[in-house]
Amino acid sequence: MRATLMYAAGDVRVEDVPDATISAPTDALVRITRSCICGSDLWPYKAHEGAAMRMGHEFIGVVEALGAEVSTVKVGDVVVAPFVASDGTCTFCREGLQTSCRNVVFWGSGDNDGGQGEAVRVPHADGTLVVLPVPADDALMPSLLTLSDVFGTGHHAAVSAGVAPGKRVAVVGDGAVGLCGVMAARRLGAEQIILLGRHTDRTDLGRELGATDVVAVRGEEAVEEVRGLTGGDGVHCVLECVGEEASFLTASKVVRPGGAIGRVGVPQFEALAGARPTFLHNVTVSGGIAPVRAYIEELLPDVLEGRLEPGRVFDRTIALEETPDGYRAMSEREAIKVLIA
Repeated sequence: MRATLMYAAGDVRVEDVPDATISAPTDALVRITRSCICGSDLWPYKAHEGAAMRMGHEFIGVVEALGAEVSTVKVGDVVVAPFVASDGTCTFCREGLQTSCRNVVFWGSGDNDGGQGEAVRVPHADGTLVVLPVPADDALMPSLLTLSDVFGTGHHAAVSAGVAPGKRVAVVGDGAVGLCGVMAARRLGAEQIILLGRHTDRTDLGRELGATDVVAVRGEEAVEEVRGLTGGDGVHCVLECVGEEASFLTASKVVRPGGAIGRVGVPQFEALAGARPTFLHNVTVSGGIAPVRAYIEELLPDVLEGRLEPGRVFDRTIALEETPDGYRAMSEREAIKVLIA
């Protein structure tokens, strides 16, 4: 079968790999019908060294075969998979923290298939896969695909930051996660949503998705603008959706005393930026890798019934063989998020 591999920074290839097969009684074999490129895939795209690695962790597909112990899905089901596989039975899974499952599997790690390919072996199928009540070619597929990661991650940022009706919210980052964070904050009833971003095409979309204000500058200028929009105090909730030191420092300066920061950008720094101001002002810092499996059933009805359209973050669609150019386009900011179909 064909699948995507990354050999080095900037070197992504689609090649023949061994066919995905059932190897354990708890496995499912899924033929992938939709996948995509994640903003987090761009970090290794800029710096990867070492052995080639299989890519992709967001996908929807059709179940083609099952291990003998799988009971919650059947052959022919259309399913979405969160960006990690989890058994659904361990202590952490039962607490809604499937990313910390005692038997967690990351797509593309070791001998595991990645999501940017023709098929994938899904370990822990019962705990991982969610059946979608629509056909594989349904027009909602782009939005349903966001439940595998990007929309669930934006939602996790909003939940971690305590977004609720009447709250003032700042979203740091105008990428796909930040835009999904805007939608999540609107869904949770935020009174004001300030999107911090400098790319007009993205911030214009952000306004359509629910942002009430846009701050298009960085650093201290951004801090001053946010405070000016909030009567000088800052916001109750910040969704940090980038992962760079500068973005977290900005988050720590625009949050009001007693507020909270939900961080979901993969950290690209070691020490916690803004540690002193968050300490002095009793700011809660929460978030982390999003347990999106815990959120899929909650968010699914809003997507199925058309109340939310997170699939709008996809602004380019390519075939699997074009995946290397999809990476280039996202790296060069020609595309917000690329759909592989």
